[in-house]
Amino acid sequence: MENTALLNKMFNAYNAIAYTAHYIVGFIFKDNVYFAKMNDNEIARYIVLDKASRGAGYAIRFNPKAEQKIAMLTSATLLCSKAFFKEQVDTTPYNKGEIFEKMVTERCGQVWTKDHVPFTEAGDIVVNGTPYQIKFQRATFCNEKTLASLAK
Repeated sequence: MENTALLNKMFNAYNAIAYTAHYIVGFIFKDNVYFAKMNDNEIARYIVLDKASRGAGYAIRFNPKAEQKIAMLTSATLLCSKAFFKEQVDTTPYNKGEIFEKMVTERCGQVWTKDHVPFTEAGDIVVNGTPYQIKFQRATFCNEKTLASLAK
């Protein structure tokens, strides 16, 4: 199957079982970290098919290219400097995605706690009644193995 067809098939399967079709995405551009809100149609422009880890086939990732980041800047909000973000990642036990989720949650006036709630059961945050999944650049949405097990 051609990569574009497989990506579309996987993303459609993901959307069919995801709790929400709303996203808050983050990316580094130059010396800053930005975030933007998107729906599933908008985020589809920034996803790619990539090899999954641990033999799970392919994975869908949010991975915008530099020119796509420039385009996103028109609707993005500055979150912090790249240096501050790196410092948070380097001095806490959390990875980039978790730090981004924490910072966005706190920016929205909420308290962040690390959880393991599946994407099929809830969003990562609720803002003004809308649940959002939070994804930072290079974030994995799902892989073939997980999609296959959830389709059963």
